[in-house]
Amino acid sequence: MGNHSSEKKTEKFNDSLTGKDIPALTLDNKWYHLLGKVGDEDIKANEKKLNELLKRQGKINTETKEIKKVKRRLMDEIVSLKDDQQGGSSEAHDKIEENKRLLKECNDKLDDYEDEIMELPRQIDAVNKQLMLTTMKHCYETMQDNTDEIEELEEWIKSIRIELKKNLIRKQEKEAKNHEIYKYMHDIFGAEVVDLFDMRYNPEEKHPRTAEEIAAEKKAEEEKAKGES
Repeated sequence: MGNHSSEKKTEKFNDSLTGKDIPALTLDNKWYHLLGKVGDEDIKANEKKLNELLKRQGKINTETKEIKKVKRRLMDEIVSLKDDQQGGSSEAHDKIEENKRLLKECNDKLDDYEDEIMELPRQIDAVNKQLMLTTMKHCYETMQDNTDEIEELEEWIKSIRIELKKNLIRKQEKEAKNHEIYKYMHDIFGAEVVDLFDMRYNPEEKHPRTAEEIAAEKKAEEEKAKGES
């Protein structure tokens, strides 16, 4: 079932590349940033092959331009030596013959390169598309794995939030209870209740009194003072 699904996905990726003009991936810094250090053997093999083809194409194009420059120079020299040759100069004749020999070597070299110059773009395109296909497969698998983990993390975060909310409520309840006990004991023993009960914190700092509580406490003290008088 898994292999069948993988084959279907590969077929779908292949179809998506039909008619697409894909720039050489290994010349794209974004591709290297995304996949340059991936350990996938298919990606590494196609990356290496594509770079070799691009390097070969660059070398042939450069050499072809240089050979054509040499050809123009040799032909110009032949034209300039024609008058001397016709005047009976053996040196001019020998130079022209040498240039003709070199011209033939240049033409033979260009002929050798001609088929390769025509074929290399097709080879580069084929390997580049194969690299794109392996890149798509790798990206698809990575995204699927990441999505699975994202969903797991979302569930974990959700459960933690619920647990956190419960614990916050428990904490607030216990702080309120401590404050209630402290307030009762404070009324009896005063400020020394903090030392008496070995309190690690002042409950009023954790559970500050509201304005209503302060007003009610003040009113109670006033009424108590009136009663005593």
